[in-house]
Amino acid sequence: MSGTDSPWKVYTRLLGFARPYRGLLLLAGVGMLLEAGAGGAFAKLMESVVDETFIKRDEAKSLLLPAYIVGLFVIRGVAGYITDMGMGKAARSIARDFRVEVLGKYLRLPGLRFDTEPVPSMLVRLGSDSDQVAQAAVDAMKVMIQQSLQVIAMLAVMLYTSWQVTIAILLMAPPLAWMMDRVAKRYRRISHRIQESGAEMMQAADQTLSNQQEVKIYGAQRTELKRYAGLADTNLKLAMKVEATRSISSAMVQLMGAVGLALLLFFAGREAMAGRLTAGGFVSLMVSMMAIIPALKQLTNVQNMLQRGVASAQRLFTVLDADDEQDHGTRPLDRAKGVIEFRDITARYPGQSRPALEGINFTARPGTVTAIVGRSGSGKSTLIKLIPRFYEAESGQILLDGHPLQDYRLADLRRQIALVGQQVMLFDGTVAANVAYGELQGAQAGPMEEAVRGANAMEFVSELPEGLHAPIGHKGGRLSGGQRQRLAIARAMLKDAPILILDEATAALDNESERLVQNALQKLMPDRTTLVIAHRLSTIEHADQVLVLDQGHLVEQGTHGELLARGGLYAHLYQMQFREGEAG
Repeated sequence: MSGTDSPWKVYTRLLGFARPYRGLLLLAGVGMLLEAGAGGAFAKLMESVVDETFIKRDEAKSLLLPAYIVGLFVIRGVAGYITDMGMGKAARSIARDFRVEVLGKYLRLPGLRFDTEPVPSMLVRLGSDSDQVAQAAVDAMKVMIQQSLQVIAMLAVMLYTSWQVTIAILLMAPPLAWMMDRVAKRYRRISHRIQESGAEMMQAADQTLSNQQEVKIYGAQRTELKRYAGLADTNLKLAMKVEATRSISSAMVQLMGAVGLALLLFFAGREAMAGRLTAGGFVSLMVSMMAIIPALKQLTNVQNMLQRGVASAQRLFTVLDADDEQDHGTRPLDRAKGVIEFRDITARYPGQSRPALEGINFTARPGTVTAIVGRSGSGKSTLIKLIPRFYEAESGQILLDGHPLQDYRLADLRRQIALVGQQVMLFDGTVAANVAYGELQGAQAGPMEEAVRGANAMEFVSELPEGLHAPIGHKGGRLSGGQRQRLAIARAMLKDAPILILDEATAALDNESERLVQNALQKLMPDRTTLVIAHRLSTIEHADQVLVLDQGHLVEQGTHGELLARGGLYAHLYQMQFREGEAG
């Protein structure tokens, strides 16, 4: 969906999400009709109250009329409850559906999306945007229908009481409609900017709080606070524009209401002098008119809710309408042998003139270790992300067991790969739930314990009060870096995939943790096709082949000994690290 789609088009699409809740909305609609009917009946009853009680002084009717009024308000209260519950359940259900659908969509988007859209922006879409959409789809609709029915019911009473006076007052309708249209356009202009501003604020706060140590060490509190305050000021200005628009439009509606009342007095007085309108009829007209004014005011105010909701819906629809990861493969793949072949691969990030990788050729075979080394920014991470198809190559082919990766279904391809990264992602739950994660859920206790033991993790897991069932906290916060890394290795061991990718798995560990992790990795590697991004070159001396990348090109290839003997870039990098190690 493009940003130029009309609000009506966005809103009609939005109403499609309300379709599963038609029953609730229909029930709420019946409640609104009853509410409006009871309100109209009360306004008409005022005519009898005045004429029968105060003018004709009919004692019998004067006793019955108060009971009628109580009865009408009981009906109105019950109808209001039905309306609120029906509409409320539908609105919250739509917000829930949006959240689930948008998160599901994010999980189907290509890896590049996560490079271009920060996670805080995604969280805004899942949070406040989804709530705004629910307000637009249902809460705004409730106010519009409820108050419109109220206006219609009161106009019907007025027309029935005196059509001449009512038609004279309706001359106010065209300027009122024009004003409401102007208000709607202004709301529309501001609403989208407010949502974007909110996302920027959350992103800035997330960045500052996530990096609080660096902020404090470098004395950047004032700078970060100033930046956040600037964004907050922009958000405040936009919010005040909304408030000013709402306030001015409400004041205009009330002014027009006052003019309408003045016209009512003028025309009703003429009708009364002509004998066509009783005192009770005048009170009934007055009560109806007084009920229409707040209803019109609410109809004006609902524009804010509606326009913000439509702006949020446009943001959510841009996510829902984005292209999924390409997944057109049909070739069955139960368990791969693990022969990976890169043929003249070039990959480029969108908007970048220089390729991230260019002309890459190599083969990685089962039972071998392929180490990938190079300076920072040489393309190492890009290369390994092409294998599970987190990124797509611009040209060339990557083959698995002789067939292009695109021939296989994504789920089948990724089932062949275990990944252990430098930044281990664990989830709030137990040790067991993190090891037997995703498709590994339901794994037997025996293989799971074997994987934990094989990863050298049982030594600390057994010391936890609840062992495998001990909670590890948000992102594994109760564990050390080495412990988190070993749980990730246990997960990879339990998966037992034919391809293993290690992305600088020991770069951030101390010597003791590194020894335990390296030992665990040695148990994990045999009989698999292993690709290692190596931070410490001393850890890959036994690799079967080393790929040396520089500025996206494969500049050297061979064993550790061969590359040292060649005296090229690899030998230079190795000597630099060796000297640093000696100096340390």
